[in-house]
Amino acid sequence: MNPTTPVATPEIAMVFAAGLGTRMRPITDTLPKPLAHVCGKALIDHTLDMLADAGVPCAIVNVHYLADQIEAHLARRSAPSIIFSDERDKLLGQGGGIKKVLPIIDGRDFFVCNTDAFWVEGPGSNLGRLARAWDPARMDALLLVAPTTSSIGVDWRGDFDMDPWGRLARRTEGGVSPFVYSGVGILKASLFSDRPADAFGLAPIFFRLADQGRLFGVRLDGLWLHVGTPEAIVEAENAVARSSR
Repeated sequence: MNPTTPVATPEIAMVFAAGLGTRMRPITDTLPKPLAHVCGKALIDHTLDMLADAGVPCAIVNVHYLADQIEAHLARRSAPSIIFSDERDKLLGQGGGIKKVLPIIDGRDFFVCNTDAFWVEGPGSNLGRLARAWDPARMDALLLVAPTTSSIGVDWRGDFDMDPWGRLARRTEGGVSPFVYSGVGILKASLFSDRPADAFGLAPIFFRLADQGRLFGVRLDGLWLHVGTPEAIVEAENAVARSSR
């Protein structure tokens, strides 16, 4: 990309809030995982606040499990503007959830955001850095990735290797990779236009793009915290407290 070319931050985000959160039980027996509180704030609000701070005006939030609670909670927000995608009848997975809302995305590049993680920012906005690195001529997807060993709540062996130009390669079977997917990225809508309207995940799409040399990454600047279990809540809160000293 020409460095003088203005970079536009995507104007819409797909925020995933439909999952069952089974690993977070017993908390999720009565509360949807995106509403679990960490550091005094619901997980989904960590995500939406970062989108609002980055100037993203609109977020699509899919709902399925205990959907009424999420809708009621988000009714209090003023930014970003929320559009709900109702998956009460059938859980579609992240890929299928995106396919369902393609008419709203309307061909635009868009953010994707999980709601089981957040981060403590470094000197600048990571979403801003991601937007500035986005180059649709070279990329079909750009992921924010975090260091495997220094991130909080990572109980797996990483997801990706990254070359000096930011191109991502998937972890080899039985191997260890230095980066984990943070749950945030920028994707092209065209990746989903020819997919059937059914349940499917994002991982196979990412792996295919990696094989094609079209999947890139930006290293997160700050501290990434994955909150997948009740125990991870305590770990995340302790890590945030240490980072603020």
